[in-house]
Amino acid sequence: MARSRSKLNREYAIEIHDLSHDGRGVGRHEGKAVFVSGALPGETVLARQTGRNRNFDEAETLEVQVASPDRVVPRCAHFGVCAGCVLQHLAEPRQIEAKHRVLLENLSRIGHVEPARVLEPLVDAAWGYRRKGRFSVRFVEKKGRTVIGFRELNPRFVAELAHCHTIVPALGERIGDLAALVDSLDARRTIPQIEFIAGDGPVALVFRHMEPLGEDDRNRLTRFAQDNGFAIYLQPGGVESVAPLWPEHLELKFAMTDFGIEMAFRPLDFIQVNAGLNRKMIAVALELLDAQPDDRVLDLFAGLGNFTLPLARRAGHVVGVEGEAGLVARARENAGRNGLANAEFHAADLAKDLSAEPWMRQGFDKLLLDPPRAGAAEVLAQLPLKGIRRIVYVSCHPASLARDAGFLVRERGYTLAAAGAMDMFPQTAHVESIALFTK
Repeated sequence: MARSRSKLNREYAIEIHDLSHDGRGVGRHEGKAVFVSGALPGETVLARQTGRNRNFDEAETLEVQVASPDRVVPRCAHFGVCAGCVLQHLAEPRQIEAKHRVLLENLSRIGHVEPARVLEPLVDAAWGYRRKGRFSVRFVEKKGRTVIGFRELNPRFVAELAHCHTIVPALGERIGDLAALVDSLDARRTIPQIEFIAGDGPVALVFRHMEPLGEDDRNRLTRFAQDNGFAIYLQPGGVESVAPLWPEHLELKFAMTDFGIEMAFRPLDFIQVNAGLNRKMIAVALELLDAQPDDRVLDLFAGLGNFTLPLARRAGHVVGVEGEAGLVARARENAGRNGLANAEFHAADLAKDLSAEPWMRQGFDKLLLDPPRAGAAEVLAQLPLKGIRRIVYVSCHPASLARDAGFLVRERGYTLAAAGAMDMFPQTAHVESIALFTK
């Protein structure tokens, strides 16, 4: 252990030849791979070693000695501290290219498959796009004030944000005001997080509080909401405890006019973070799936019906399956709101045994799935795929997509007809992708 510690904090120059999946530069020093935060391929940087492992070391950039032509000045003053965005120093066109490479490398290395056609990467606005997220809140005794932000690169700490350029501007420009608000509350030490979500109306803020709020605190929160155009909800316990503070009656919703759909949601529901990219993603998914008026389509991990409801405008019948019962209830309400009698929804844990589920015995022509990071291995292994001619797989983690792609190709006889990356989270290393499998 002493030998390992002695090499921490040492400084050395290193040439960077690649970019890792988490946005760090990759080089070699003394024959060992080193992951260097803040460095880009083609650069030589002066680095300080921060971690030592058996197979690789970790370091941070102290000085860029030879800069990449793709390096840009980060827009945010918090870059390099806040872990929310790690690619702000890389030109935007190169960011999606890097994510595209990560996708193809994962498909090849993990899934041992290659797409017959590489789709054009999907991009939209690179700033002011984030409409859902969670702030950590901490009263820091040494600073004598409340800190609000995302986690730092060192996850033990919360980055003290005054603003965030990736969050929708109505909130992103007022984070400092939000911190001052919490600092003024008697309950400032018992508020651990604030979640935010935005549709077509005001940004909704959900204050998690561990102790009941006094009347003065409730009044301060109400005035802040009124003065800044926010909706404020309080969460004293679990998800079901969320209740509006101000205004008392507000329907959260957003329109997807391209598909003739209006979606209502609750403050803690999952919605896609990037509204503009979401519309483009749905359009590509519909095109790839090619649903026809006589098709029966299965949509797994359906959520509020983000794909299910647009699909119901084209297909004969669509079945959406989601693990969270509350989302299923809201999806049914959204189907009714949009007059879609050909969309039905079921609640089921898609990682468990599904043999007793009635929808499993229905026949389907096409399948769309949008699983979490863990992927869809369990449900794909159980699902009767014999009659399904086309599968569109929307992924938020290229490694699990690659694993599942290998299974579909080698075990189920599908062809990986197309795949491409999508920049749902610009300025971050997060890779979203979409793939088409055909028989």
